[in-house]
Amino acid sequence: MGLGKWVKTKMQTWLEIIPPPIEQAITIQREHTRELEVIRSQLWYQGDANELHQFFHQTETNTGAFWAVSPATSKVRKIHSGLPAVMADTLAYIVKSDIDDIEAPTEWEDISENINFTELVGQAVCDTLVSGDGAFKISVNTELSEYPIVEFISGDRVDIEQKRGVLEAVTFRTMYTVKSVRYVLHERYSRGMVETTLTDISGNEVSLSRVPELADIPPLVEFAGDFIMALPLRFYADKKYRGRGKSIFSGGKSQCFDALDEVISQWLDAVRAGRVVKYIPESLLPRDPKDGSFLPFNSFGAEVVSIRSGLDTSNDKVDVCQPDIKYEAYVSAYTQAMLMCLQGILSPATLGIDVGKMSSGEAQREKKDVTGDTRNTITAALEKVLPQLIDAVLMTYENMQEKAPEKHDITVSFGEYGAPDFDSRVETVGKAAAYGVMSVKTQVDELWGSSKDDEFKKAEVQRIKAERGLMTVDEPSVGDM
Repeated sequence: MGLGKWVKTKMQTWLEIIPPPIEQAITIQREHTRELEVIRSQLWYQGDANELHQFFHQTETNTGAFWAVSPATSKVRKIHSGLPAVMADTLAYIVKSDIDDIEAPTEWEDISENINFTELVGQAVCDTLVSGDGAFKISVNTELSEYPIVEFISGDRVDIEQKRGVLEAVTFRTMYTVKSVRYVLHERYSRGMVETTLTDISGNEVSLSRVPELADIPPLVEFAGDFIMALPLRFYADKKYRGRGKSIFSGGKSQCFDALDEVISQWLDAVRAGRVVKYIPESLLPRDPKDGSFLPFNSFGAEVVSIRSGLDTSNDKVDVCQPDIKYEAYVSAYTQAMLMCLQGILSPATLGIDVGKMSSGEAQREKKDVTGDTRNTITAALEKVLPQLIDAVLMTYENMQEKAPEKHDITVSFGEYGAPDFDSRVETVGKAAAYGVMSVKTQVDELWGSSKDDEFKKAEVQRIKAERGLMTVDEPSVGDM
């Protein structure tokens, strides 16, 4: 035994320190598979209360979630806020509307118009935010289009194969049903080839002819060029499932959405229970003149309770009673639940929600940066993926034209999010010009940005200089002196 180990043992004995066990095993069982988590995120986005109720009752019976424990009776009104869909759609719109410039060969203009590239990017952003990831799929069908066909497939139907972080293949799964028998089509896209197989529900490979519309598809298609006709997309890496993307609805956000729906449902239930109740003596209730029976009363908006009259009906009157609903408590709970749902993803101001009473203007501007951060994360990923996608589409098109495919130098840029409006820019640039801290050229660039071309800006600089008497002349040469 060495001196250091001997001293350590003596100190532990003197301090009565008991060392931990050599091995301590901890077993944690995950509640859902990745497929179920993706389905849950998609149901949050679709926002159908009946589907949410069915899913949570079957999968989360022990979590105490509102959608899991709420009864299925129609008397309990279960309301979904619709906030998840608003969040994903808003971010997708912000990103796709910010596509600024695409530098690509001239052939791309016709292809971009044919595949509706801007809308395709918007759909890809929305599906990726909801499902966590997905992949662009490039296919060729000359009967449908003379250009390559580009689709985006959500992550629940995509398998991604990587080796040490390098993409090897992307497999797309499509479900088919023939005579009540289900089959799964697997299209494996790898470098220079596309392999197509069909399996039954048990995973056994069968002939493609089992599905009539797939009978003419060859099992293997090879093409020229060292590229893959598919490209995965993700914005956030999932630490639970390595190599896959993370949905903005996964993790604790699902519980936040559940809490928000519970608050809204309780709030509306309290409003329904808080209707005005009228206590009407029997002597004042309307009766049928034929048989003296009570006439039907419309109870919507008013609950009627009859009380038995005494012998003296002179003091009979209608008593109106309405419960006191604590609206402030519901509003506070709703606001906090909504902020938990948006935290780290979107600012309430981005969705047009007035939260000015909740904090100062400076704090609201800081919250606005949250949307900018999320947007920048998305655009940073797209600026890497979209050029590769466009390059693959162009090489596919060159194969269709029986040309040798070659790499292309492509760049995709996005504009500035949350740029100030024109009036604010004029005021800011005007102050900088008055203090003399900004040149005329910089003033014009800051004012017009990318909305005007270089020729317009150059002419505008010359006009401003001429009006200010700042015309420049050529420097005299030695012979002119």
